[in-house]
Amino acid sequence: MDSKVLLTSFSGRKSLMKQIAMIKHVVLDMDGTIYKGNTLFPFTKEFLKKLTSKGIKYSFLTNNPSRSTDDYIKHLKEMGLTVTKNEIYTTAQATIEYLINHHPHVKKLFILGTPSMIGEFEKEGFFSLPDDPDDEPDAVVVGFDKTLTYDRLSRAAWWINNKKLYVATNPDFVCPTDQPITLVDCGSICAALEKATGRKPDVVLGKPNPEMLDGILMTNHLKPEQVAMVGDRIYTDIMMAQKANVLGVLVLSGEATLDNAKKADPRPHIVVSDLDALGELIAESHTII
Repeated sequence: MDSKVLLTSFSGRKSLMKQIAMIKHVVLDMDGTIYKGNTLFPFTKEFLKKLTSKGIKYSFLTNNPSRSTDDYIKHLKEMGLTVTKNEIYTTAQATIEYLINHHPHVKKLFILGTPSMIGEFEKEGFFSLPDDPDDEPDAVVVGFDKTLTYDRLSRAAWWINNKKLYVATNPDFVCPTDQPITLVDCGSICAALEKATGRKPDVVLGKPNPEMLDGILMTNHLKPEQVAMVGDRIYTDIMMAQKANVLGVLVLSGEATLDNAKKADPRPHIVVSDLDALGELIAESHTII
């Protein structure tokens, strides 16, 4: 096995390199993959330069809806990366598109989310309701709410118990961080609501839902075998790659460990330490295939 590859599902080095050489577009998870918390990994910029030099495009895909698209652009710029709106896709956007396409009558929402996330919904014509038992929503939307209060959590449970449409933006239990704290994410908030109401969300957007990749495939006229999904989580990034039939690359710069990868079923297609190792593999594949 190539020393840069910690684990692979391919039968040999030749088949591995052949698959890597087919990549035309790399879809990148953000937190835990290109940065952690507020710290850009030292290899990220060089990796993106390598992709560009090989004519490979890239997009950023995140399960964290707590920031708006504009916030992410600003956040990345502060870390030294310049990106456009078309290069970023969040689960807030995925949830908005889901509601518009599948529940066009839904307009009034009781949202557990940050002001930045709520603003994304309001820009698209939705109404965010206050904590008022007389102000009845069409649906409850639960996201990664870093501003969560007990009162709003209890009100969400009330509306869920009253059979309102219940949508979660993402399944993550915790959010990666470079700070000495555990960031409780949307999946954990939904777990609390499930214990209180007996209901799971009617739909969970975000990775591993393979529809998260549909727009990238269609917009760029890509076949699944031409796309690599790169991320640090097996149950979101890699599971989505498997469901969408794209190359799943697990990096160990975030949540998952090599032991996690060995126990995963199905396993990631490729496991590498970080984007630096993947960049070397991509460069090498273009010289031998």
